[in-house]
This record gives sequence, C-alpha cells and structure tokens, in this order.
Amino acid sequence: MPFRPKLIPTLFTIPSVIVLVWLGVWQLQRLEWKEELIDKLQSRAVAEAVDLPATPALDREEWEYRKVEAEGVFLHEEEFYLLNRSLNGNPGIHVLTPLKRTDVDGEQTILVNRGWVPFDKRERETREQGLIDGAVTVEGILRFPREVTGLQRVFLPENEPQNNMWYDPNLDQMEAELAAELPNYYLVDGRDETPGLYPVSRQWRLDIRNDHLQYALTWFFLAIALAVIYVVYHRRPRGGDKTAGDTRS
Repeated sequence: MPFRPKLIPTLFTIPSVIVLVWLGVWQLQRLEWKEELIDKLQSRAVAEAVDLPATPALDREEWEYRKVEAEGVFLHEEEFYLLNRSLNGNPGIHVLTPLKRTDVDGEQTILVNRGWVPFDKRERETREQGLIDGAVTVEGILRFPREVTGLQRVFLPENEPQNNMWYDPNLDQMEAELAAELPNYYLVDGRDETPGLYPVSRQWRLDIRNDHLQYALTWFFLAIALAVIYVVYHRRPRGGDKTAGDTRS
C-alpha cells in the first residue's frame, strides 16, 4: 500500500500534532513548577515563624509562603472584601483588614487576610466578636498578589473600589483607598480560631492538586493518535486499478 498524503489532511495534521506536543511539553514544565511550589509551601508554612521585617518591599522568591509574625492594631473600619471565595464549597468572601504595626519604628500598615466569611456576614455588625480590639500578634504566611494577565484578565471582573468589591488584591488600588502606603505583600492570618468564628482564618492549602503529568500524557496521547490516524488514512487500500485491458476475441 503506497503512502500518498493529501494536501488538506496534511495541512491540518502537522500543525495540530505540533500544537499537541507543545501542550504536552508545557504541562511538563508546569509539573516541575508545581512540584517546586508545593515543596516551598509545605516546608515554609510549617517552619518556625520569624519576625516580619519593616522593609516595605520584600523579595518574592525569598519570602513567599514564609511564616512570619507581626504586632499591631487592626483597623476594622477599613476592611476590604475579596469576592468569589469559597470554603468547603460554600460561597463567600475574604476579609482583608489593615494592621497598623506597633513593632517597628515609624508608621507602617500591612494588609492581613483574616479569612473567609459567608455573604450574610459581610457587614462588620454581624460578626462583632471577631473584631479584635487593641494590640494583637498576628502569625501567618506571606503572600504576594499575582499579576493578572492574558485570559484571566479578560474574564476577571474589574475591581470596584467605590463599592468595596475586589476580585483581586490590587495593592496599588487598595493603597489609594486606604490613603496609606502598603508593602508589596500581604499576610494570611494563621490563627486556629477567631472569636465568634468569623472570619475563618488559615485560608491556605498544603494539599495542592498536581495533575500536570496526567494533562501532559493526555496531550501526548492525542498527538500520537492523530499521527496514527493520519498514516492509516493515507495507507488504506484505494481499490485495485485495472492494469490489464479487456481481451476480446
């Protein structure tokens, strides 16, 4: 059976196989990134807490997910509400509260993600027990806002500072609303329990899913399958050509 590729199937198959292989390789790269991320999170999040430096800008590679400790006073009247957050499948928001630090020289305010509340507990008056007054010590992990780009930027709604509706923690916008300089990070509260239950703190996960190997194998399998179909299609019998003329007497 001769191999006689046709133009249209070839123009479709070759780019498709290249794209599928590229997607598989990309998922392998994501696999390596995710493994490093999980290792970093698990090792740093369970380590002993260190004092949070007074430096307004910290290096992300060195400090993200590191457990730190800071002292200050919560400014509950300046809360920010981060929307579209869930807990065990229940919809709600995260409450980001400014903390005016008392453990550094000069004035410094940082944002603390105090945790999750259901929508009906958004207003401070509905969770007064959780509005801790006076000096507090906050122990938690450092996070840095992710840059929102590409398709995520297209589908993510714009923040509405005037309505205190935030879809991503844009520190520049929050800084403008707060009228106080903020560092390039925020702190995720790691307390085990909040008076009155809400907000529910410790909003980070150590058991991050890592399915990138399965995704990579899926893309590679599709590339191989498409290549096999292409070859089989062009090697199937065409039906016998008559090689001898009729002989009539």
